[in-house]
Amino acid sequence: MQLVMLTALGVGGATILGSAIGFLFKNISHRFSDIVLAFAAGVMLAASVLGLILPSLEYGGTYGLVYTVCGIFAGAFCLNLIDRLVPHMHSLVGTDGEPHRGNANLDKVLLFVTAIAIHNLPEGIAAGVSFGSENTADALMIAGGIALQNIPEGMVIIGPMLASGVTPKRTFLCALATGLIEVAGTLLGYFAVTIAAAILPFALAFAGGTMLYVISDEMIPETHAHGSESGATYALLVGFCVMLISDVLLG
Repeated sequence: MQLVMLTALGVGGATILGSAIGFLFKNISHRFSDIVLAFAAGVMLAASVLGLILPSLEYGGTYGLVYTVCGIFAGAFCLNLIDRLVPHMHSLVGTDGEPHRGNANLDKVLLFVTAIAIHNLPEGIAAGVSFGSENTADALMIAGGIALQNIPEGMVIIGPMLASGVTPKRTFLCALATGLIEVAGTLLGYFAVTIAAAILPFALAFAGGTMLYVISDEMIPETHAHGSESGATYALLVGFCVMLISDVLLG
């Protein structure tokens, strides 16, 4: 349990770390952020497949394939529903690639942060559910992938909020809240599969489906939106291979 709590704090703390970087470096280039985000997408892709989807097949027994496929689509449909209920995560970015400015956009900024916070919940659940498999190496790999993705995500929260007139203190508190939601999600996922071990195969696949959805719907389009497609593609491959090598060495 202590390891789960430390992991939860680490996953949520990565968002806060990204926010701190956002305060220090307000003019980070799109190319740099795209490369970092693409690398994180590769890490998450490997983590979702190796640490969630394949174990789901393994723990599912006779009906493992059914549980896994249903779980993947259930996770994707869940996030798709969330996307319909809350604004798109990049709705504050204009055609010039810069955040919209002015106090009139404050409501949009708050909705933007809310969208990120809601997306953080299933990511946290994915980290928590992975510990239910009792494979600590896979669980830490998944948590590391999510944490890495949270750093650039935390960075992008800061600029739009400061530009809309939100004070630095309130901006940081909003970033802190999004990180705490991920901590709560991690604990929720862990206790859910601990209490009901029978749902583990479906829960693992569900968490994998949410991560695949985020990668395809949010991360890859964002990294290809500013002219860095080639670099982002190779960064994704590097991230995937790093996690693949880590999984083999740790396995």
